[in-house]
Amino acid sequence: MMSPLANHRFLKMNGLGNEITVLDLRDSAHVVSPAEARAIAADPRSRFDQLMVLHDAVSPGTDASMRIYNTDGSESGACGNGTRCVAWAMLADPVMSRPVHEGLVLETKAGLLPVTRVSDTVFTVDMGPPRLAWNEIPLRAPVSDTSAVAVDRHLPEHPELQNPSVVSMGNPHAIFWVEDAQSYDLAAVGPVFEHDPVFPERANISFAQVVSPDHVILRVWERGAGATRACGSAACATVVAGARKGLTGRKAKISLPGGDLLIEWRESDGHVLMTGETQLEHEGFFPPALFAGAA
Repeated sequence: MMSPLANHRFLKMNGLGNEITVLDLRDSAHVVSPAEARAIAADPRSRFDQLMVLHDAVSPGTDASMRIYNTDGSESGACGNGTRCVAWAMLADPVMSRPVHEGLVLETKAGLLPVTRVSDTVFTVDMGPPRLAWNEIPLRAPVSDTSAVAVDRHLPEHPELQNPSVVSMGNPHAIFWVEDAQSYDLAAVGPVFEHDPVFPERANISFAQVVSPDHVILRVWERGAGATRACGSAACATVVAGARKGLTGRKAKISLPGGDLLIEWRESDGHVLMTGETQLEHEGFFPPALFAGAA
C-alpha cells in the first residue's frame, strides 16, 4: 500500500545551518512513523536534523500542533530552530500560510510555543520556563542540585568532562563547561555521554566555552541526530545553566557553528526567549519509492 506521504510537498529549510524539513499534515489523519522519518532523513533532498510535522490544532487558541522527529526516527519534545522555520512557513509560504491568531502559537509535546516575527526571516520563540528538577529532566535518581550532576562515564583523555549542568527545555540537556569548545571530537565524545545511564531518556550534550558573561561559544551533540551546526534548545539550556552558576547573565549571545542566537531567560516570568534567523533552501515532493520499505 502506498504511503500517504508519497508525492507530498515539503520545505527544506535551516535555522543557522540546523537542517530542518517542514511537512504539513494539517487536514490529514496520518502520523509519520519512525520508519518514514528515517526514510525522509536518508534522502539528500529532504535530509534533516529535525523533521517538523504540522498537524491540526488541538488546544483552543493555538494555530497548529507539531510533532518533531530526529534522524533516527525518535521524537523530540522541542526544537527552537525548527519552530522558527515552521513559523516562517505558516506566515510566508504561499502554500502553507493560513490566517493565524494574533500571535502565532504552536503546540508541542513540551507545551505551547508562542512565536513573534521580528523581521522577514528573524523570529523570536518563547520556549517557556526551563525544567530544573531531577525528575523533570529526567535523571535516573534524585539529586539536590542539577547545576552540577555526577555522570557514570569518564574519559581518560578528557578528565575535565565531569559534573555537567543539566536542564530540560522540553528535552534533556547536559552542558559541560570547557576552556575550548573546539577541542572536542563530537562524534567520539558525544555518544558516550548521550547514553550515560544517568540519563534514562538520553541527553543532548553541549560543550560551552564562556567568552564573557554575555557571550558563549557552543558545540552540540544532539540526542538522536548527532553533531549539529545549531541547536536552539541547547542554546536556551546553556544560558539558564550559565546564569544559575554565575557564569553568564540572563541574556547572552550563543555562537554556534551555524551562527548566533540571542537568548534571554526573562526574569519577570522565567520564560526563555530565543531569537534567530531562518532560511528557505528549496521545496520538493517525496518520491513514492522513498517509502517502499517504510510500511
